[in-house]
Amino acid sequence: MDAIILPVTLAAAAACAIINFWLAIRTGMARRAANVSIGDGGDSRLISRMRAHANFVEYSPFVLILLVVIELAIGTHWWLWTAAALFVIGRILHPLGMDSVWKPGRAIGVALTFAILLGLAGVAATIPFFSYGTVETIEVVEAAA
Repeated sequence: MDAIILPVTLAAAAACAIINFWLAIRTGMARRAANVSIGDGGDSRLISRMRAHANFVEYSPFVLILLVVIELAIGTHWWLWTAAALFVIGRILHPLGMDSVWKPGRAIGVALTFAILLGLAGVAATIPFFSYGTVETIEVVEAAA
């Protein structure tokens, strides 16, 4: 069986999985420090880390879905690599800004996330109109017995 390899999506998904793990560890460490197992206990550091993690989980699936459908539809392009890399950078900067490690990180992370999300959505929305008749559709066929 031939495999479809989507390098941009695979790299972005792997990076997102690692970032998600990192954010979960950071949240767990804040929980332990605040001695809070459920909820936020009113601890501002825990709240900040929980929100940074939740924010990541809120946006990453949409960007990853857009990456995979675009890469499937039109192939791998340098600008898709750039979009994925900028998204990952933004998703690293955002929690650092939330923690006040580097305050501009939050705003830069949000701006990158929104720009990439809207840009990829725009590309995905235009593909059916500008690619009509120039690409093949995927057909499911039964395997020979």
